[in-house]
Amino acid sequence: MFTLLARKCASSGPNDSFFWNLHSQTLFNALSLTLKTPRNFQISHLRSSRTFHTLNPTTAIHTLTRPISVSPHSIAVARSRRSSIAGVSTMASDGGNSEGSVTFQLTPSSLLKIQKGDITQWSIDGSSDAIVNPANERMLGGGGADGAIHRAAGPELRDACYKVPEVRPGVRCPTGEARITPGFSLPASHVIHTVGPIYDANPNCKASLTNAYRNSLRMAKENNTQYIAFPAISCGVFRYPYDEAATVAISTVKGFGSDLKEVHFVLFSDEIYDAWVKAANEQLQN
Repeated sequence: MFTLLARKCASSGPNDSFFWNLHSQTLFNALSLTLKTPRNFQISHLRSSRTFHTLNPTTAIHTLTRPISVSPHSIAVARSRRSSIAGVSTMASDGGNSEGSVTFQLTPSSLLKIQKGDITQWSIDGSSDAIVNPANERMLGGGGADGAIHRAAGPELRDACYKVPEVRPGVRCPTGEARITPGFSLPASHVIHTVGPIYDANPNCKASLTNAYRNSLRMAKENNTQYIAFPAISCGVFRYPYDEAATVAISTVKGFGSDLKEVHFVLFSDEIYDAWVKAANEQLQN
């Protein structure tokens, strides 16, 4: 290319100044680009894996990549690293769409399991299991886990709740008490509805939260339930601090959950899960 341009410039007459300037500038730009291009790129772009930026802003940027070999082992390693970064345990667990599980022995015949997952998907046998719904006093559905459970169970759950007698106008289940209905479209056979305290509005929130757990366990026993799954009652819009709520939950299950085969906590966030595991380690490890 350079030889051809040089010949063109040499063959131009003395009056061909425009042609001379044009080819001189072309030759200069081509030579400048060649000098600025890295040597390993000039020799063979197949041997380069770098990104090169020339000094001329009008010159294209060359991005060269090598093919990457991906093996099943490397995929497994990548997934493992991602799980550890997210802080999610990947231990096997029972019941539902769970991401991690830790098991504690309550008694020789009773287990406590803490896991991350979706409580609406939890079930053990579909006949002697129940999930606990953190309801409001009207029992007609709401936000958070309450709304999710109603949506998963279908409209029959709301109809069944509506038939629960009111103890006073607009209140079917007072704070700390529990009611039971079928599970309808849920995998679990029953739903135990309980109302936890609003942390900033209840003068004795610890006693109310204790009653919510204890009465749910009592309702399970009275209805021959062998497996029960709790969410973190009052830890959503009711704003109960996670560490305090975990301490109450674990201590109540420790004292009143031994009549069931398994008591589960199915929790939706890393922070809540960590608080529950910490409380269980403090209260249940010998």
